[in-house]
Amino acid sequence: MASDLDSSKLMAIRAFVARRQDELVDLICRLVEIESPSGDVRGSQAAVELLEDVARTIPSVSSIEKVKSPDYGEHLRISAFCDDAKSDGATLILGHTDTVHPRGTLSAQHRLRAEGDRLYGPGIFDMKASCVIALEVLRCLTALALTPQRPVTLLLTCDEEIGSATGRPLVEQEARRATQVLVLEPPAPGGCVKTSRKGVGGWTVAAQGVASHAGLNPEAGASAILELARQTERLHSLNDPTRGTSFNVGVLRGGTRSNVVAAQAEMEIDVRFSAMDEARRVEDLMSSLRPFDERVRLAIKGGINRAPLERTAGVVKLFHHAREIAERLGFELEERAVGGASDGNFAAALNVPVLDGLGVDGDGAHAAHEHILVKDIAPRTALLAGLVATL
Repeated sequence: MASDLDSSKLMAIRAFVARRQDELVDLICRLVEIESPSGDVRGSQAAVELLEDVARTIPSVSSIEKVKSPDYGEHLRISAFCDDAKSDGATLILGHTDTVHPRGTLSAQHRLRAEGDRLYGPGIFDMKASCVIALEVLRCLTALALTPQRPVTLLLTCDEEIGSATGRPLVEQEARRATQVLVLEPPAPGGCVKTSRKGVGGWTVAAQGVASHAGLNPEAGASAILELARQTERLHSLNDPTRGTSFNVGVLRGGTRSNVVAAQAEMEIDVRFSAMDEARRVEDLMSSLRPFDERVRLAIKGGINRAPLERTAGVVKLFHHAREIAERLGFELEERAVGGASDGNFAAALNVPVLDGLGVDGDGAHAAHEHILVKDIAPRTALLAGLVATL
């Protein structure tokens, strides 16, 4: 039985993947060579087509659905180890095919290349290599006749890097039908899985002041820029590491000329928080901002984008299970709390246990030196397969 998966079966999974490592590396390279930045419909469709072709060669896959996402491309939903497309009580494996790297990044300056055990390429760590290992998990369990106790749903969205405007409803739909969610985001340094993620809020605050000549009658003006500078200082003073809360005014624009007291200005604010109680406090605070200068009007738009992924009892149970599997595979698995958010936050908000950071180890997410560690492909795939088989 899969529930009695012993060390010998786990090592058989790892050996199976290790034998196929060259093929997996080749597939990872082919996927990375398809540039699919968020919002690039052509790139998204090409990436999904390649993954769909691979999925069709896996006997346990029962359904493959491409879900069109206007202006972004296609989401990919794959069901396996079930008789039909219904997957209530499933294990949901969650990832994304879009990257932050614009088309043309893959060039002579940022070419796909191997240096020792490192394989470099835009989007390889976050998270195209992990999309490939998810399919390999299905293939491996099928080949070794290790049928999971639950159906498996693999959902790869195409707009995660820019807020999941069209992917979120799919994530929430599948999460409501799932018993647990395994997220393929890159691990924290050292291969640590992520058992806690901060939530994210975003706001835009526009100020309408009063213009005047900066030399002749500055006192007649009410500076929108000065108002937002004061609001910036106020918000940054509310940063509270003990609560895991941080405010960052990342963009400030406004004014017309240096000799005119600015009548308009606007700022964009990113807020992070570790708990829903804190999220509600932040929402109340942002909605109640008042101007320092009563002659200035403030218009506030925005809200919470992702609730926090909190380290609940269900999350801890998933982590301990994963750590036990890792030990039997011969490596140590640790956990980490991180500030960034993922689509796993949407599932966590529905009170579904989530284990994040299960992707292939490496470094440089969103950076020019983005890479994976080739030696991590087999153990990380075996860990994910062991989880799917035993949950």
